[in-house]
Amino acid sequence: MEQKKPIKRHKAMQPISREHHQGLLLSWKIRTGFSKGISMERMKTYMDWFYATHLVPHFEVEEKYIFPILGNDHELVKKAIAQHRRLERLFNTSTELKKIISLIEEELENHIRFEERILFNEIQKVATEEQMNTISELHPETKFVDNTKDLFWE
Repeated sequence: MEQKKPIKRHKAMQPISREHHQGLLLSWKIRTGFSKGISMERMKTYMDWFYATHLVPHFEVEEKYIFPILGNDHELVKKAIAQHRRLERLFNTSTELKKIISLIEEELENHIRFEERILFNEIQKVATEEQMNTISELHPETKFVDNTKDLFWE
């Protein structure tokens, strides 16, 4: 099997990539919740908190500062924005929870992999150092603070 080289992420983009790691952990927490038979309501409560606290601001930073580097008419950017809208709709749905939570788990992970493996690499190819400095200034590293009220995945 071919071994993939690790992606070299520009320092300015590393905080966004670390946020992606937390999104991947959310997908893992959901899978773990399913395997443990955790109620959909418990998982949805945590997911709603994660969405409002972390994903909404994350999407805003990407759409306002990062995606415009390629241009909002670029096919990869259009795809990412469409995925953001789809995830927003899913997170804001409160019926058929098992189906919705399963879709969120799958689509969030696929979206993050797309941004990390494809979109961000393209952005890094064309971004100027000035644009990267702007991202660093407007979106500095912050420590992830989890909601520990209900650690259903443990």
